[in-house]
Amino acid sequence: MYAIIATGGKQYKVSEGDVISVEKLVAEVNDTVTFDDVLAVSDATLKVGADCDNATVSATVLEQGRGKKVIVYKYKRKSGYHKKNGHRQSYTKVKIEKINA
Repeated sequence: MYAIIATGGKQYKVSEGDVISVEKLVAEVNDTVTFDDVLAVSDATLKVGADCDNATVSATVLEQGRGKKVIVYKYKRKSGYHKKNGHRQSYTKVKIEKINA
């Protein structure tokens, strides 16, 4: 059984027991979060749209962290302009516990 959920502007295909990293959620470690925006659920048949309006996915927060640094370098030739900047994206690692369809 799997479900497709949307969170943080992205879509994830998840099954029970999966560990995924999503955009930062406001939750503490070991808290339970519920994803209500379920786009599709598949057990024996695929349910999409209005068929899975009341479906939810429960997950446990494992870790709050920040990803590797991405270097952003801006440069314009012949003018002496250059600017170096870095960015680390925050994430939340969750373990999918239950798909309620």
